[in-house]
Amino acid sequence: MVTRSVMILAVLSCLLAPAADLPAEIKAPKGFTSLFNGKDLSNWYGWSTKNPEILQKMSAAEQKAYKAKSREDIAKHWSIDGDVIVNDGHGLYLTTEREFANYELLIDYKTVPKADSGIYLKGNPQVQIWDYTDPNTFRNGGDKGSGGLWNNSKGAKGKDPLVLADKKIGKWNSFRIVQIGARTSVWLNKKLVVDHAVMENYFDRKRPLFHHGPIQLQTHGGEISWRNIFVREISNEEANKILRKKSSGGFKSAFNGKDLTGWAGAIDNYEIVDGAIRCKKGKGGNLYTKEEYGDFAVRLEIKLPKAGNNGLAIRYPGKGNPAYDGMCELQVLDTGYPGKLAPYQFHGSAYGMVPAAQGYLRAAGEWNYQEVTVKGSTIKVELNGSIILNTDLSKVTDAKTVKRHPGKDLPKGYFGFAGHNDPVMFRNIEIKRLD
Repeated sequence: MVTRSVMILAVLSCLLAPAADLPAEIKAPKGFTSLFNGKDLSNWYGWSTKNPEILQKMSAAEQKAYKAKSREDIAKHWSIDGDVIVNDGHGLYLTTEREFANYELLIDYKTVPKADSGIYLKGNPQVQIWDYTDPNTFRNGGDKGSGGLWNNSKGAKGKDPLVLADKKIGKWNSFRIVQIGARTSVWLNKKLVVDHAVMENYFDRKRPLFHHGPIQLQTHGGEISWRNIFVREISNEEANKILRKKSSGGFKSAFNGKDLTGWAGAIDNYEIVDGAIRCKKGKGGNLYTKEEYGDFAVRLEIKLPKAGNNGLAIRYPGKGNPAYDGMCELQVLDTGYPGKLAPYQFHGSAYGMVPAAQGYLRAAGEWNYQEVTVKGSTIKVELNGSIILNTDLSKVTDAKTVKRHPGKDLPKGYFGFAGHNDPVMFRNIEIKRLD
């Protein structure tokens, strides 16, 4: 549909001191940057278990004043011992000035008996740390060990660690954490304890995890020490490869990368460029698979030009407008499209019916990785590792909306693209039947 998101992705914060300026005892691995400069905590401030959006909504002057005040608390409870940062178990959490979207984090910690602490990712709780021998924690899963995404919902993937990997209390433990969007993997002492789980937004579980945010070291009543805190930002290209590799199996290619064999509809209005399907500029129309699908999942990569507009046709009947005559059109739209948009017109939305979460689409010219799962009347859209839409169209009951979308209850149809005259590109298109 002719629409455009006005959400602009935030610019990440300033870079820290390069590894070459670090003390000899702090040596960052190749490709990583140290989050501790080996001298002081000037690249950190204090925050607690509060929604980071509260700080983001402050003016620049208010933020500066808050951070200055928070560092008074940090000075009381945090200290430096050589290459180690020590907390006495109290006070605000040490929080990075720098913010991250897709990254790999390496960090060591050592704590004391009856410890209960953690690492907040993107300002969200938390990768759990505790004393797995303390019977008082067993009712909460403490005997399972550290590393789980403890604030995920009960029974959710990743809440409990896959294996007990903690060393004895008083020994140094090492985390490796990889986060792509909300997809989070955790290794503790080289053992995988969380495998590509979705980290829930603790502050509003109806929303995805924040696109980006700081890393926080939580203090929770017991002394804890940290060292070797290194981070590596992950490129969009690497992120897409990780997401595809970690996706479930059973997908089959729907596009051979050379021609439009297996596709029907407005074939003359699309072209093959660099192994991708591209809508010709100034052309449009619906390009769709020759095969029909009932319940299915599709994974693909999407690249939008500036102000680009297209759509994913879901259970399209082969005629009419996919947004109305099909089950739905999932909006494909670059950010910053001119004009005011309705919430259901942003990228990933079930056009005209259900809005998707905003702020997770990459800049024009970048490839996005997207998965869509269609089961019965439900549709889930995961964009760049974040679930931006998870809805049941049978619950769309407004009379006017239902009348405008007569195809929303179709049990099967074709998958395709709803071109709107812009050179939007699609590649690595794979589909899996689920029925």
